[in-house]
Amino acid sequence: MDVMGDKATLFETGRFVQPSSREDTETPDETGEIADEAAEELRQRLAAEAGDVEAMSVLGAMLLRRGDLDGAEPHLRAATAAGDRAAANNLGVLLHQRGYADEAAGWWRIAAVAGSTAAAHALGRHHRERGDEPAAEYWLRQSAEQGHTLGAYALADLLEHRGDAASEQWMRVAAERGHREAAYRLARALDRNAAREADGDNGVQVPEEAEQWYRQAAARGHRRAALHLGTILERRGELKEAGRWYLTSAKDGEARAACALGFLLRDAGDTENAAVWWLRAAQDGDGNAANALGALHAERGETQTAERWYRAAMDAGDVNGAYNLGLLCAEQGRTPQAEQWYRRAAYAGHREAANALAILLLRGGDETGAEPWFSKAAEAGSVDAAFNLGILHAGRCEEQAALRWYERAAAAGHTEAALQVGMARLRDGDEQEAERHLRCAAGGGSAEAAYRLATVLDARRPPEPAHELGEPVHRRSECEEWYERAADQGHRRAQVRVGMLAAARGDVVEAARWYREAAEAGSRNGAFNLGLLLAREGSEPEAAVWWKRAADAGHGRAALRLALVYARGGELAEGQRWADRAVSLGPASVAERAERLRDALRQELSA
Repeated sequence: MDVMGDKATLFETGRFVQPSSREDTETPDETGEIADEAAEELRQRLAAEAGDVEAMSVLGAMLLRRGDLDGAEPHLRAATAAGDRAAANNLGVLLHQRGYADEAAGWWRIAAVAGSTAAAHALGRHHRERGDEPAAEYWLRQSAEQGHTLGAYALADLLEHRGDAASEQWMRVAAERGHREAAYRLARALDRNAAREADGDNGVQVPEEAEQWYRQAAARGHRRAALHLGTILERRGELKEAGRWYLTSAKDGEARAACALGFLLRDAGDTENAAVWWLRAAQDGDGNAANALGALHAERGETQTAERWYRAAMDAGDVNGAYNLGLLCAEQGRTPQAEQWYRRAAYAGHREAANALAILLLRGGDETGAEPWFSKAAEAGSVDAAFNLGILHAGRCEEQAALRWYERAAAAGHTEAALQVGMARLRDGDEQEAERHLRCAAGGGSAEAAYRLATVLDARRPPEPAHELGEPVHRRSECEEWYERAADQGHRRAQVRVGMLAAARGDVVEAARWYREAAEAGSRNGAFNLGLLLAREGSEPEAAVWWKRAADAGHGRAALRLALVYARGGELAEGQRWADRAVSLGPASVAERAERLRDALRQELSA
């Protein structure tokens, strides 16, 4: 007789309900449920005593579920002896709980042969635990093929362990039947397959099907699936929904979700609540959250608390903790301690710590000790370390070695490295490659690259066409745009050039503005050109002020202009002094004119 079927089985659930102590006062609903359960048990007990096999099986299952093994065993044995397969399966469960695994397997075999899918699943797991994979596969397949969800999942797990491609098929079967772990693992498998096909591209999109399975598993309460779903949504910019799934996962105890939720809140400006979730995650052993707490306290100037959390991160196995401790010590001027922590992180494979250690050693004059750490960091993928190696080799005049490292850093998007490569290509006469690298650097925000790119484009610019009526026509060129971008970033030579272009098109106000900005920032050419502009506008006394500033900074033409101003004003000695200065500053054409003026002033003074 098999009236109960597999509904009376417990082994596959992993939930053996123990008797629970209750308070003396219970809600009416709880009291009613207990009364109903007691009445049902009494009814089944009376039927069992009257010889009803089905009642024996049901009563045995009820007692087993309640944890009353002694009470359940005689009823299950009696029902099993009468041929009830559900009772045979549950008797196996009972014996397994008592520690009689081999005897339990015997009853599971009897039930499985009689068609119990739950018993076949239990028997398959029994054989797998003992390392008998062929027998395990046989019984798990029997269970799975007859529609048992947990059998399908266990079979998929076994096949995946062996690297059998059929595992995905059975994982899908289990997932479609509502198994949340199967749904999660299927999603992970689809996710990994997509990543492999993308050959390590970090920007690969999670397949839509994988996302659907993550969503199904998360909806069934799978906390890691909720975490992954939150990550997917966050990458897509769907922050509100991502936050909801992180919250769901975090409340279920997933520390990584609590940490991710903290970062989401921080980015939204809610550092107070972010710290609450980071604290929760850190207390559960999440090193990333401990580091985040450390950084938060460091920003507030609470260095002792920051150090405590960095140490907690390190204790949790997060090597960033040691690196952050190094940064903290370096900021405080505790160089020996900084070196100690950098070394610890660097030896653990932290590439930025290796780069930081090399910089520390280099600043201390230990170039020999710094270079291997730069190399280690660069080989591990540190772009900054590759650039620093370029600087190191350039300092030794090892131009080819420097260029190789600059090119490596530039290929990874390092702005200053791209500038160095562009300049090197310009020196080599490879204008096309120079332009490509200068564009990358300028686009990355380098003012120097923008200026040098502008000079390359400027050299190619054809003469301005004339209007048919003889008036010049100004068309804004690309080189002007790059000059202006560099000028806006404070590049003095670019500011002077923008001023010159403005002056050429007759915009005196704009020209003066750029010349003045460059001059005030220390540009002697800017000061000289501003003086010329002011002199043309009739403000020679103010022009002389700027020429003096330029001449004091080593501008020969400005010194010559000052000499002429003083000579015309009758201050011959002062004029002679500035003419002497112009002769010494040059260039040759200026020195020649200044020498003639000096000699003339000398004769005038001696007359």
